[in-house]
Amino acid sequence: MIIQRYDGSRKEEVREAVLEVLLEHGFEYDRLKDADLNDINAYYFSKGGTFFVGIDEGRVVGTAGVRKLDGNLCEIRRIYLKKNYRGKGNGEKLFLAALDFAGENCAGVMLKTDSTLRKAINMYLKHGFSFVEEKNGYVYYEKWF
Repeated sequence: MIIQRYDGSRKEEVREAVLEVLLEHGFEYDRLKDADLNDINAYYFSKGGTFFVGIDEGRVVGTAGVRKLDGNLCEIRRIYLKKNYRGKGNGEKLFLAALDFAGENCAGVMLKTDSTLRKAINMYLKHGFSFVEEKNGYVYYEKWF
């Protein structure tokens, strides 16, 4: 898998990959929560963030986004990887691409994840994130650079 910056030609592939992973974990598309998928450029890039795609055999197999927030903070979002690509370090590669971008462009980074996604949570803790709170089934973490 190689990691590239997103370009608009991959919009439908990104959407399909994200929705496939959501469904696999028992989550359905939510038009409000998943509105960023409708215009990735506006949601991520126009505010100074970025969005990465993991590519294998010419197709999107994973994603990672960084959205700039107020106060020189950013949020890592959309760390998704298709099932056949997990357990090989690919998810961590995508996450580290996002974390490196955040470290170069922000003073701190936060993220939230579903409390049932233990492998993801362990990866965040391994890379220096600290628990902030648990609220409505989500767990929030932060890291300062």
